[in-house]
Amino acid sequence: MALMDAQEYDPRPAQKRRRIITTAVLVIGVPLLVWYFFFYYWPEEHVVNKFFQAIEQKDYDTAYGVYQGDANWQQHPERYANYTVNQFKLDWGPQGEYGTITSHHVDCSIEPPKKNFVSPSGVIVVVTINGRKEPRSMWVEKKKKTLTDSYIKAECRGQQ
Repeated sequence: MALMDAQEYDPRPAQKRRRIITTAVLVIGVPLLVWYFFFYYWPEEHVVNKFFQAIEQKDYDTAYGVYQGDANWQQHPERYANYTVNQFKLDWGPQGEYGTITSHHVDCSIEPPKKNFVSPSGVIVVVTINGRKEPRSMWVEKKKKTLTDSYIKAECRGQQ
């Protein structure tokens, strides 16, 4: 076969390969992006939801366990001497800042900015309690899933 006898270039295999690659990127990439933007902090939001659901049901022992990240806290209450269950009940019970908590809504979750190239150990979850205008920022540790008040008062984008 001489150089001038070569077959004519057929673009169809290259087009087919390009379509397969594009389809694979869309089928895999789009769900990953959706998961990243909407569900990346779902575990932390779930912890806050469990906490407030227990408070709404007046199950303060369960709520305290969620708050401390230890469902078996009653086996070793001495570990939590700095913030006892009685103080917890005063803070989150009917005598607390919000009175009887009857509803909550997780508005968003935000990771604070990195400091000195170190990622933060937790996430800020913004919650509206009892329909109040002023949301509450809760800090959730990523590994232990413990809760505390966030010293950073965060706001969700798009809210006024």
